[in-house]
Amino acid sequence: MTIYPSEQGPGAVDLAYWSKADQFGDGGWRSSDSAPGLIIEYAEPELKCWMPMPAAELDHMTVPAWQGQSDEELDGSGI
Repeated sequence: MTIYPSEQGPGAVDLAYWSKADQFGDGGWRSSDSAPGLIIEYAEPELKCWMPMPAAELDHMTVPAWQGQSDEELDGSGI
């Protein structure tokens, strides 16, 4: 989502999610950087626009190539 510039700082793009209301508050947009006890929430007037995350293309995902390393190095023996 894109956030309008404000007194708090310049406009920014943030990865956020919609949180349903719970026993302690209302539902709303929360930053992915939020943590228990430190919730970063955006009010509707702060939001300029948003778009959904693109779907993952599971057929095109690959495991990293660990070229040039032996199996002994990959099993943690070098730690």
